[in-house]
Amino acid sequence: MEKSAGSFAIKRVYDEAAAEDGCRVLVDRLWPRGVSKERAQLELWLQEVAPSPPLRKEFAHMQERFADFRAAYEAELEGNPAVGTLLDLAAKHGKVTLLFGAKDPENNHARVLMEFLTR
Repeated sequence: MEKSAGSFAIKRVYDEAAAEDGCRVLVDRLWPRGVSKERAQLELWLQEVAPSPPLRKEFAHMQERFADFRAAYEAELEGNPAVGTLLDLAAKHGKVTLLFGAKDPENNHARVLMEFLTR
């Protein structure tokens, strides 16, 4: 995987949009409850980069399962063409903010994705 010229950040989709977010991309498979498309201020909803439904259900946001989830999700990302889409957006826009709906800011797929993209 090639390095992009841009950078990545993560942010809850429920937090207010800011100019420093750059290109805002929702990386959840499901649309977040209670968030309108206007409020989300997205450039793109990239469902294809989210964990597969079986992996998401197995993890179920249980912290004790996070290490296994991380390894399985990184394996999914290895062959995922949507990763290239994010790298292209970072090269084009300079900064991409990966938006997610999970409550836990540390143990979630967006953090794994960001770390994967910046390796």
